[in-house]
Amino acid sequence: MKVLDLIGSRKEVFSITEETSVHQAAQYLREKQVRSVGVVDAGGKIVGVISHSDVSDKVAAENKCPAWMKASDIMTRDLVTVSPEMTMEECLRLMEQNTIFHLIVLDEQKGFRGMLSVSDILRVVASDEKARADLLEAFIFPPR
Repeated sequence: MKVLDLIGSRKEVFSITEETSVHQAAQYLREKQVRSVGVVDAGGKIVGVISHSDVSDKVAAENKCPAWMKASDIMTRDLVTVSPEMTMEECLRLMEQNTIFHLIVLDEQKGFRGMLSVSDILRVVASDEKARADLLEAFIFPPR
């Protein structure tokens, strides 16, 4: 299975701008019910990522005011990117090597297509395992 298969049906790509306040970013994460969001520059190019842990580690834990800080102040800038053609196994390997839970998906023109999370991959793996278990059960206990 490839990245495109995992994210192909998504209609919305979640992102905020570098100038968005951290307070607004946290509200956006909650509103969209996502754990991280891409940060884009004025030209729409992906330049960073903000996650729940960035907000808690770099703002709340340091007792800073989220309303006075910008996304660019706390975003992760070292991005690990994948293409729509990469396999799920390659993505899992990248996540493990970099100790991260999200990958940035870029198209052939380096345009931001969204993010792939470890949860996306786990959903597929769990579904596949359930299908295998159902098949095995049907084989062992055939319908009468």
